[in-house]
Amino acid sequence: MKKCKVLYSAVFFAACLTVGFPVRAQTIPVEKPYSLKDLNEQLVMATLWVQTSAEYRALCQQAYNMARMMLDKDLAEVKTDKKRIVIVDGDETTIQANEYEAYMIGKDLEYPSQWYDWVASASGKAIPGAVEFLTYAASKGVETYYVTNRKVDLEYQGTLDNLKKLGYPSVDAEHVVYRQKGASDDKQPRQMALEEKYHLVAYVGDNLEDYPISIYQKPIEERYRISDAHKDEWGKRFIVLPNPMYGAWEKAIKDNKKGVPAEEQNKLRKALLRQWKP
Repeated sequence: MKKCKVLYSAVFFAACLTVGFPVRAQTIPVEKPYSLKDLNEQLVMATLWVQTSAEYRALCQQAYNMARMMLDKDLAEVKTDKKRIVIVDGDETTIQANEYEAYMIGKDLEYPSQWYDWVASASGKAIPGAVEFLTYAASKGVETYYVTNRKVDLEYQGTLDNLKKLGYPSVDAEHVVYRQKGASDDKQPRQMALEEKYHLVAYVGDNLEDYPISIYQKPIEERYRISDAHKDEWGKRFIVLPNPMYGAWEKAIKDNKKGVPAEEQNKLRKALLRQWKP
């Protein structure tokens, strides 16, 4: 019976060719190149964790509770004639930018595509615990300096509007320390200028470049070494918030290069995964 079916198919195919009926050729699927849209899909779990997990909120509250403990300790134990200050970062330390990250998912876009529009909207939410801590610091006469890599020429007003809307203290041209036009995004010179002038109580950030530890654009192994060299300061003078979505750690994976194709970035990321070998 099977032979009859094969013979019938062959005869039918030949007949179609004879009378000129169209015969659909078998198509071989062509693999699409790995796109930026594909790469952005890798943001899903990290962004979901930030937006939905109670663990994320708990870690933020924990970090700012520690900052308050360090502030109280400094006030009780350190005598100084200098103005006391705390230095905090902007995105993912005081302002949540995860809704912008979520916007990128499923699109062939990358930073800074529409970023400046998002900043101008002043719609970022507060990081859990941040407003409460910085308001407490202000009540003790301790001023906040926001050292951010947002650009003074492109993000000035939107940043001020967002911080004010959320109720943060010390929001003005002096205390929001932007990246100047054409300047490097290395924060350390701005951080050290403030440390030299004032009494620094603590830094709060989500990126190791938010601390003056000479880690700017260092490769992965060097970042480990520098972090370990400052192990006694984490949770004391340096308070770290969680950010699995982006940062200097992600830039280090591509050797701090710009314009790396999506397919190559995907390979670089997966090559660094440490896998169980059964």
